[in-house]
Amino acid sequence: MFLHLGNDSCVYAKNIIAVMDIENASTSKITKEYLSAVGRNKQVIYCSYDMPKSFVVTLDDELTERVYISSISSATLIKRLKLITKSNY
Repeated sequence: MFLHLGNDSCVYAKNIIAVMDIENASTSKITKEYLSAVGRNKQVIYCSYDMPKSFVVTLDDELTERVYISSISSATLIKRLKLITKSNY
């Protein structure tokens, strides 16, 4: 199943490693360094040009890591993810 992250961006639910609130997570030095590193490596995909509220870390079958920046809140994305995973079982 897919999780919609905004605009035309969707990811496989099985590939999701983390869904983070960007405001709370970016207060950590480690998280800031991580986001800077993936940005330098061009692993960041912006799902919207609106104010970012969350980021989603994915790892696909080829072990390629990507970070999606979304204008949808992390709480909403987590609720959607729970609905998707609940419907699969």
